[in-house]
Parts: sequence; C-alpha cells; structure tokens
Amino acid sequence: MIDSLIRLLLDTGLFYLDWRMIVMWGVVLILMYLAVYKQFEPLLLVPIAFGALLANLPTEGVINKPAAPIVATESGTIQGVFVSEGQNVFVPRVLRQIPTKVSDIPGVATATPQEAQKLISEYFAFVEKNTSKKARENTFEKAKGIPDLMAVIRPNDVSATNQDAVSFKVKFRNSELELKGDDILVWAKASGNITEVYAAKGSKVTKGAEIVNVYSQRSGGLYYYLQMGVLLELFPPLIFLGVGALTDFGPLIANPKTLLLGGAAQFGVFATFIGAYLLGFSIPEAASIGIIGGADGPTSIFITNKLAAHLLAPIAVAAYSYMALVPIIQPPIMRALTTEAERKIRMKSMRRVGKLEKLIFALGIAIFCILVVPDVSALVAMLMLGNLIRECGVCERLSKAAQNEVINVTTIFLGTSVGITMTGDRFLRVDTISILLLGVVAFGFSTAAGVLMAKFMNLFIKDKLNPLIGSAGVSAVPMAARVSQVEGQKADPGNYLLMHAMGPNVAGVIGTALVAGFFIATIK
Repeated sequence: MIDSLIRLLLDTGLFYLDWRMIVMWGVVLILMYLAVYKQFEPLLLVPIAFGALLANLPTEGVINKPAAPIVATESGTIQGVFVSEGQNVFVPRVLRQIPTKVSDIPGVATATPQEAQKLISEYFAFVEKNTSKKARENTFEKAKGIPDLMAVIRPNDVSATNQDAVSFKVKFRNSELELKGDDILVWAKASGNITEVYAAKGSKVTKGAEIVNVYSQRSGGLYYYLQMGVLLELFPPLIFLGVGALTDFGPLIANPKTLLLGGAAQFGVFATFIGAYLLGFSIPEAASIGIIGGADGPTSIFITNKLAAHLLAPIAVAAYSYMALVPIIQPPIMRALTTEAERKIRMKSMRRVGKLEKLIFALGIAIFCILVVPDVSALVAMLMLGNLIRECGVCERLSKAAQNEVINVTTIFLGTSVGITMTGDRFLRVDTISILLLGVVAFGFSTAAGVLMAKFMNLFIKDKLNPLIGSAGVSAVPMAARVSQVEGQKADPGNYLLMHAMGPNVAGVIGTALVAGFFIATIK
C-alpha cells in the first residue's frame, strides 16, 4: 500500500516544478488582472495568459512533439552518433532550455579556452549522467529536463576564424570527441524507439537529411498541432482577413494625408532595428525585433518566422502584450508631446465615401503592395479580401463569418499558441528581457513619431489635424484609435476623434506590412 502511494506521488508533476515556473505564474496573474479587471484587450490577454500557465505546468499530451525522424539542421560532417537501433530515447515531461551548439553551453562563449574546456567536459558529463538508464528510473533525475543527445554535427559553412579556433576534447559514452564552438548538438525531440540509424561518425549530411528514425505509437500533444498555424504562417493571414472585414477604410480614403501619419509611425520600427543591431543582435534578429514597434502581432509573427524563428516566442509575446497595453503606454507620450490647446483641436467632418471608392481602393492597394513587396502577399491579400467582402454588399454571410467566427477562433488558437511558448527558463533570460525592453522603446518611438508628424503637418495645412490622431499610426486596430478618442475627450468632452484616428490606424497596418516585406526582401 505504501509502495503504491509512493509510486503515485512520484508519477505526479510536483517534482518538475522549479522557481522559474512559479515566477511565471505571477506573470500569468498580472496578465489576467490586466485582462479581466482593467479590460486591456481581454480577447488577446486571456488566451495568452492561459497558454503561459500551461507552458509552466508539467503537462502531458499538450505540447509534446510526436516521434519522427531526426534530421540535420545544417549541412556538415557527423562528429558522433550516440544512439543505436533498438534503443529507447527519452524526452522529459518538462523540457528545459538546452544548447543548440557547443558555444551555447552556459559560460562557454565568454570563457578562455582552458575554462571552456572544463565547462564543456562538465556539461557532457552532466548529460551522460542524467540520461543514463539508471537516471531515467529516478523521478528526480527525469525532472531535470535533459533529453537524449543523439548526434553532433560540424557545419560546412564555418567561418575561417572559427575553423582556426581551438578544439575541445571530450569523452562521452565511450567516445572521444573533438568539438568546436560551432558544432551543432542534435537532441531527441520525442520519446520512442530507434528503428534505424542513417549516419555514422565522419559521414557527410545535407540539411534536412535524416540521421536516425524514432518511432512511437503516441501522437503529439494538442498544441504541437495547433502551433502549426503559427509555424506554417496560417494564423497571421487569417487574422488579417478578419481585420479587413472589421475595418472601414473610408476615413483613410476621405483624408488621404493621414497616410503620412501611418508612415511616420514606422520610424519606431527603423529606430529600434538600428538600436537592436548596435546592442549585438544580428540583422535578421534586429529586423524582427523592430517590427514590434508597428504594434502588429500577426506581422511580427510573420516576419520573425522567416528571419529569426528562434526568437518567435519572445517577439510574439512582446508584440501582443504591447498591443494590449496601448492604453497604458501611449497616453503619457501623447500628453508629453502636445499642448492642451492642440489636444482640443476639432477636426472637420469627413466627406462620405462611396462603395465604388472603397472597392477600387481595396483592389488598388492589393495590386500596388503585392507588386512592390511580394514577400507579404499573403497578409495584404487577406486584408484586402476581408475588406472587399465587407464593402461589396453581396457577401453578408461571409463578412459576418470573417468578423466573428473566423477571427474569434483564430484569436483563441493564436493567443494560446503564443502564450504556451512562455516557459520560465526561456523567458527569464537576459536576451529575452532585452527584447521586451526594446519592444517598449519601439512602441514609444512609433507613437511619438506619429504625434510629431501631425504637429509638423499642421505647419503647412489649413485644416489643422489634432496631433493625438498621429499616435494611431501604429497598427493596433482599433485600440490605438480608441486611445486617441479617449485622450481627446479628456481635453474636450465634445471632441470626437475616433473616425479621424481610423485613417492613420489603417495606414499603419498597411505601412507595417510594407516595412516587413522590405526587411524580408532585403535580408533573406
């Protein structure tokens, strides 16, 4: 009886908990508070927060990957294969952050060669100890989150500097290894049985080639499949379809000069791109981080998936979190850059825009944007398709579906898929915190640039713009426009800026997509 109770206790998830998970529970509570009690975009924050909670619990059948062939992530030479046919491989219930190459082992990148040798040897000894059969039978050892190391690959495209770098000699599972910093560590992705080994030490492999095959009767977890909507770039275009169906492009057509405000807001994207690059991020990483300034979650996911997929989790979370926090971030910047008299400016009523104008605009923008930046065709096409369905007047059922069922279901799956990437060991890191801080900077620059552009335009135009609508140049539709309305009414309760602010808001959506396309085309 006592033995059964002990086994039952050991099979629970209690031993997988660590301080990082508990800290992330606090983050989840903050997000829930902002969503439920402050009502800051609850449609976004509630799914993200719940996904983050799942990410920091020892779940089963939720995020685990299915067994499948292990493939080479880069072309190169096999330095060692550490599994054999018939062997069982294991991936723990909670998978901690693991290095993808030798230089990613903690402390190695900044250590002297002698110190690095020691750190690498100690790490491989730790892996060997905690992936042994004896360790797998011990709940406490399994909870350390170490999957089986399958192979090591030395990539072909190593720079001359790294080729001349010092080698590190390591003993691992009765093998003598000679490693370099750029050598890639290939880990097990799912628990199962090795049915075939295709590579051996010294053999050449090309990117995508199978190294070993892993089989299991168990399928992947629920969110492994749902996250395919993010990784395969399905969710962002579907969100754009719904946004197009929900958005009236009339204010932008009626007052086309507000297009400049949406363009000015992209200044934050480029400023943060430069700042991130100067802080040590690569050009693709900096471009992906910069797009956060556009306050456009789907576009951030779209570009990051293409340029810096390893940063998808923090960038997606930052983009969606700041979209939800528009009512907190923007008002202080707006008030600091405007006088009370400017905030009281009443803009003239806009002319009525006809159906034909709206249809021509949607088709014209689709043609123009796709011709100029083909890399974002999926986003622009779905945005304009949604708007055509809305404005044509003969697709009412499709318009309602795009505005409700399609975008609502996609938002649930996208939000929880983003949140489930928020594991404690991944987010409580210096580089992730740097991205979150850069996201705030990007958002602040974009807001300020839009307001200042409106003030600059007022120097030359007769019918003055209320500078508050410049802040709506970010892509957070329609949250940013509502913030302009709220701030305007604080200065003048009879002032109605919402429809005026929708012009730069729509321009911001189009502008951010164009900037993303520019980055993809020039960097990829």
